[in-house]
Amino acid sequence: MSHSINILFGFLGGTILSVEGGYKVLPHPLPERVFHRLADAKWFLALRWCEQFSTPAGILTNVGQISFHNESALTLGADGFIPPDHRSTIFKLCLPLKPLEKAFYGIPVTDGVFCRSMEIQGVEIDPRYGKVALVRECRPKQSFVSPTTLSV
Repeated sequence: MSHSINILFGFLGGTILSVEGGYKVLPHPLPERVFHRLADAKWFLALRWCEQFSTPAGILTNVGQISFHNESALTLGADGFIPPDHRSTIFKLCLPLKPLEKAFYGIPVTDGVFCRSMEIQGVEIDPRYGKVALVRECRPKQSFVSPTTLSV
């Protein structure tokens, strides 16, 4: 008799299901794919989260690295997407956020008249490393007031 406990939960618009030998992610292009670690299943969904946007989106780590970004962010380059001098502030904004909670941050554009509005979420993908910041540009350039942090 088996005493296994099946787990099913949503994560970043997908579903993770525990199965014998690991975890399945729904939807997945290979429906029989089994991830051996929960963190790997979450990582797959985080990458998919980034790729769903036509605007720049990526994953920022606690050491200021962009560990993944979508094609739109690639065209800007890592430093164009999130300039290095803004990464620490952006990451710190994700730390107190609860699941599904978002913060917003304005990155001034070089002419100083406009800013890019960035939406930030904090998620824990792998408990060995703590939270990462999911960052996406959510609006086209807007009038720039000041480089202050906005929170919703």
